[in-house]
Amino acid sequence: MTAAAAWEASSDSLPTEIKALLESSNDEALIGQRLLIATPEWQVPLEGGETASNTDVLAICRNDEGLCIIAVEAKVLEDFGPLLREKRTNASSGQIARLNYLHTLLQVSHFDDAIRYQLLHRTASALLTAREFHARSAVMLVHAFGSKPNLRADFEAFSAALGGLEMAPLIYKIPSFDSPRLFLAWCDGDNQFLHVELPSAL
Repeated sequence: MTAAAAWEASSDSLPTEIKALLESSNDEALIGQRLLIATPEWQVPLEGGETASNTDVLAICRNDEGLCIIAVEAKVLEDFGPLLREKRTNASSGQIARLNYLHTLLQVSHFDDAIRYQLLHRTASALLTAREFHARSAVMLVHAFGSKPNLRADFEAFSAALGGLEMAPLIYKIPSFDSPRLFLAWCDGDNQFLHVELPSAL
């Protein structure tokens, strides 16, 4: 509800803090992005297992360079879920197949056990959706509201595991990807939306 309120308040554009973050990169792939459409609960099928990856907000944007897909993982006082160590313990054949697929897609031979699994499949969602739309760029963006201190450390550890190059504070370019280009970003949301209440039932 917090993320939904923040995006609704931004009307037909990106939330102010996200737009400012992208502009801070000074990269032609990210500056001047215009929101075309934003859709909630975007599902992306992944190889292995039966569960799709569920992106909180999928934003399709455009600038002079072409389309940009932003897959938003919204976090409100919660963590990223299980570590890879936990996913690997007693993993089924389907789970093993998915883990292998994610490693191949993200071009990493082995992620450390301490990496958060959710970050792998959310980034995979951004990449795969960008390919579907023939977008020039893909961004996996964490939109954090009142987040726990360890969350940012988890995000930065994942960025490092992908060989991310910091372009500006909390925005990384992954140099091994070119078509589409891949970026990871962390954006602190406006905490006023933490206090939005659901409307009463009629």
